[in-house]
Amino acid sequence: MTAGVHAAEDFPNKPVRMVIPLAPGGGSDIVGRIVAQGLSDYWGKPVVVDNRPGAGSIVGTAIVAKTPGDGYTLLVSSSSFAISPALYKNSGFDAQKDFTGITMLASQPSLLVVNAGVAAKSLPELLALAKAKPGQLAYGSAGIGSATHLGSELFLYTAKLKMQHIPYKSAGLATTAVLSGEVQLLMTNAASVLPHIAGGKIRALGVSAKTRSALAPEVPTLHEAGLPGFEYTTWYGVWVPSATPKPVVASLHQALTGALASTGVESRLTKQGLQIYKMPQAEFAKYVATEMTRWKTVIESAGIKAE
Repeated sequence: MTAGVHAAEDFPNKPVRMVIPLAPGGGSDIVGRIVAQGLSDYWGKPVVVDNRPGAGSIVGTAIVAKTPGDGYTLLVSSSSFAISPALYKNSGFDAQKDFTGITMLASQPSLLVVNAGVAAKSLPELLALAKAKPGQLAYGSAGIGSATHLGSELFLYTAKLKMQHIPYKSAGLATTAVLSGEVQLLMTNAASVLPHIAGGKIRALGVSAKTRSALAPEVPTLHEAGLPGFEYTTWYGVWVPSATPKPVVASLHQALTGALASTGVESRLTKQGLQIYKMPQAEFAKYVATEMTRWKTVIESAGIKAE
């Protein structure tokens, strides 16, 4: 019996650490904590969440890259895992070589919203306005390299538009900016802006995913509204150091699939407007590689450089 098989049979026999390389309260933190509880219930062993934010997820990701590959340290991150390699040239790790992906957990669409004072009540009207005033409209984001930034740049890249980027220190501050009219646009998660849409302070022009959001079923997708083929979601996944034995990786995949299928985890994630995935390892690896290529193209085209 190999050491890897033996380790998998006994796995886990102590608490598992889940490193989240982004700040508490954000999407990765919310998803990670829900899944951590699900795993703890599945195993009957503690799963300890360890937030290690910094440099757009680089700090926490580097910590996991340097830990022993025994399955007892998990990385739960977002699309930033696929974005960061193109933004940071000296991260201290190789995202493709130093990690093994376990599975995608869930994905969350964004809403493209505009301040109520913007003279565009539909996506075609916004596209016409932006093309008539190149570089005059501004969009907000939670900072350079953030999901709100990259999602917006993908929108501009696809629609062949030019706008000013105004980075803020958080998605909350960017939301405040679009509410006040300091910026005209914002691409962010639906849950955070739905109350403001209902209050008439901002207007939703489209959902970024392939399908409409259950949280805002009346809002068309950007594809439906006039941007064929557009798709952008913030997705969340789990990785371990690449030295982790295959039997342990398989055990982790089974546990995560079981946790995601539990009623408590499923209901808590869907209430956040998330779509749950139970993706095979090979499919997840292929998806992440495709995302890395896509974001590299967008980042280089837009000339984005991390601070």
